[in-house]
Amino acid sequence: MAESLVVRGRLVLSSSVVDDGVVVAHGGRVAFAGAVVDALEAGHGPALDGVPPAPGTFVLPGLVDLHNHGGGGASFPDVTSADEAMAGVLEHRVHGTTTLLASLVTAQPEVLLRRAAVLAELAEAGEIEGLHAEGPFLSLRRRGAHNPADLQEGSVELVRDLAAAARGYLRTMTVAPEVPGVTGPGGVAEALVEAGVLPSLGHTDGSTEQAEALIEQVTAALRAASGPAGRRTPGPMTATHLFNGMRPLHHRQPGPIAACLAAASRGDMVVELVGDGVHLDPATVRSVFDMVGADQVVLVTDAMAAAGVADGHYELGPMSVVVHDGVARIATPQAAPGAPEEEGPIAGGTAHLIDVVRHAVRGGVPLVDAVRSATAVPARVLGLAGEVGTLEPGARADVLVTDGDLRPVRVLRHGVDVDRADVDEVDVDVAGA
Repeated sequence: MAESLVVRGRLVLSSSVVDDGVVVAHGGRVAFAGAVVDALEAGHGPALDGVPPAPGTFVLPGLVDLHNHGGGGASFPDVTSADEAMAGVLEHRVHGTTTLLASLVTAQPEVLLRRAAVLAELAEAGEIEGLHAEGPFLSLRRRGAHNPADLQEGSVELVRDLAAAARGYLRTMTVAPEVPGVTGPGGVAEALVEAGVLPSLGHTDGSTEQAEALIEQVTAALRAASGPAGRRTPGPMTATHLFNGMRPLHHRQPGPIAACLAAASRGDMVVELVGDGVHLDPATVRSVFDMVGADQVVLVTDAMAAAGVADGHYELGPMSVVVHDGVARIATPQAAPGAPEEEGPIAGGTAHLIDVVRHAVRGGVPLVDAVRSATAVPARVLGLAGEVGTLEPGARADVLVTDGDLRPVRVLRHGVDVDRADVDEVDVDVAGA
């Protein structure tokens, strides 16, 4: 019989923290997760022999990031090989993100198709869960870091081509409801659901009514599409980094944010929050948790290539980015000699997902809520409830152990330790490519 894997510490479950908890795994799957006293009663005593209490550590499920453009110097929208992309995957994995969507940015259709084909190789190999396409059917006014020259009206043909290039691994796509061709019969939203892809409302200057129309259409389509035909039941739809890249909430022009919060409160939407201390004020993050509940919030990084590495100049698709003091912005011409170069729009994040969880907790979000919004909630969105993002028996043995300040000290994926040396080795390979 294969030897048991045992991890002990303060166990963070979906609704509570077990001060002396333990995870027992066999064959890459969780066999038990709960209090040590209950593990002993369940017959796991022999496995616990010699495993001391670890009250200074937290034991969490592996984290799940739905919105991630890269890290470790690798930019998913710019990679030309799966090996190159692995630098970004491993950079986040060693910090506890064991399930990840690789995000593209707006680009010319032929570029999107090439990048999707490369990243699909990683999905087929089980290294990532799939792809997120952020654009190109986005608002010009709320484009953020997206290249205005590559934005376009909704194209069902491009949706189908991109889904085919991704070989079934295109999981989500960010769209703006006001862009012609996105909503309505025969539009992009309909084509996405038909292809098994979740539409995500974002980068929009649309009205409340336009947002409501997209949410209503997608919600109805997802309900009609759910059933036993496939192994996945993904959903609900999401809002891409709520507040960022959207018309601001105003009492006379509520815009899309009001519609998203209302939809989340009734269970028709899960809203992304980039709670990294840069994109949103901690009070905003805390308030959204209070308004809609942790089960309708997913914490994301929106990370780009600079995550985990030094400040400097980077590429994000066709756009040049400068990172200063850990803040990534689109590089803009200096307004005057000596003026800072980093004055453009925010161009993604540089944090790991565990950093986002830590920021949320420091801002007043309860620990179990912040962890659930970075694990079980995104897993549910992907149709992977019970498989990842949880420590319930039968789930994949993805485990993140942190110190008392939520800083990673050990990561397991499929019950196997993630080695920092793997990240360093890939970094060297990419640098020499």
